[in-house]
Amino acid sequence: MRPASRLVRCAWAAMLLTACTLLAQPPDGQHQPESIRQGQQLLRQGKLDEAIALFKQELQNSPDSVAANNAVGVALDLKGDGAEARKYFAKAIEAASNPAAKAQAERAMAMSYAFDGNCKESADHEQKVFDYYVTVKDPYQQGEIADEAARVCIDYGDLDAAYKLYKKGHDAGLMEPDIKPDRKDLWEFRWEHALARLAARRGNRDEAAKHVAAAKAILDRGTNPQQQMFFPYLTGYVAFYAGDYKTALAELGRANQGDPFIQCLIGQSYEKLGDKEKAMECYRKAAATTAHNPPAAFARPFARKKLG
Repeated sequence: MRPASRLVRCAWAAMLLTACTLLAQPPDGQHQPESIRQGQQLLRQGKLDEAIALFKQELQNSPDSVAANNAVGVALDLKGDGAEARKYFAKAIEAASNPAAKAQAERAMAMSYAFDGNCKESADHEQKVFDYYVTVKDPYQQGEIADEAARVCIDYGDLDAAYKLYKKGHDAGLMEPDIKPDRKDLWEFRWEHALARLAARRGNRDEAAKHVAAAKAILDRGTNPQQQMFFPYLTGYVAFYAGDYKTALAELGRANQGDPFIQCLIGQSYEKLGDKEKAMECYRKAAATTAHNPPAAFARPFARKKLG
């Protein structure tokens, strides 16, 4: 796998369901110090203050460490202190010794703004990552990054910006040289998936249903079986915004139960149906996420607010 592809190889899963974090790959191709690895373990356990202490210990020895600066920033975002987090991400961007590491730090900065619900600033930093993939001639990753930015914007209600970014991602992805039919189907599925969610958010049920059907038809070709798991997320999402909360629960119950965004949708569905106890249970799960990606950027602050 090319080094450029490693940087965001789980970006689409991050846009929808997974808990891939920006700490997964050491920047600059370096071996991570033991303090960083131990801190990451503490972070995954939700012990944010202890993790920050270890990361800052590493910074005392290596103040220009991209890994340590990024790590502190991630932990601070999870604590809800985005302004402080972005000081460390800015340092990581400044200290990065090569374009790939700088792009990784810019992506972390984009997610920091996402945790604060700032679509514009998040998209501006994602654009710098997109530009990096232009320089290395990687249309697939250009599409991944544009879609990731779009996901932040749709989650926080900037539907016009989300549409433009999803279209940009779709169009960029299709520019891959000698693109194979299955890869083309993948981008078409993502596009229909996005259009269905946008229509649902705008209250256009008929249009949403049309795009859901189109997404299903692409899946039925069998070229991307790994994408089947994303379909109940789509149908549950559309049902929720159509006000059909029982159907939303049924569909979302077949989606990835470990995804904090889906946990929030399930919680909201229970809340609409008057089951506050089950809703709070879902919010507690979502609030515990330690991922640093679009689903977590929406779900963790949202759930913590719901829990008071």
